[in-house]
Amino acid sequence: MPKAVYPGTFDPIHWGHIDVARRAAQLFDHLYIAVYDRPLKNLLFSTEERVALARAVLSDLSNVSVVAYRELTVHLAQRLGATVIVRGLRAISDFEWEMQLALTNRTLAPEVETVCLMTRVEYAFLSSTIVKDVAKHNGELAEMVPEVVAEALRRKLGFK
Repeated sequence: MPKAVYPGTFDPIHWGHIDVARRAAQLFDHLYIAVYDRPLKNLLFSTEERVALARAVLSDLSNVSVVAYRELTVHLAQRLGATVIVRGLRAISDFEWEMQLALTNRTLAPEVETVCLMTRVEYAFLSSTIVKDVAKHNGELAEMVPEVVAEALRRKLGFK
């Protein structure tokens, strides 16, 4: 089976990300969780913190590595010898953007395929933005993130 890359900002990683990562890890020989270092987003956590959190919550998966990257995702896949990029879909609204990315990546590297995994219905509402908003208002996070991530959010936001 091929190697795959699951890219994202993961700011922070949440149950939806973890669900997709765990299922992807069952499908591929090796899965790289690729934490994007330079997104055009306002980040709460540094790249090092996002990598550490992803490693903590996926540490039980022996075929998963967490890496930070700055280049195009398709170039990272090529560099790592991965022939698949995994993307998660929550809703139909995600599809158009993911299709544009997949077609762009196919233009840049025809040998790299994109595979989309639908998140489980119980996580379809989740986004890192929602998680951060709930955390900023000291809301309950157990249904959104693992405890290690909730603790990191509380520390970062000054609640603990």
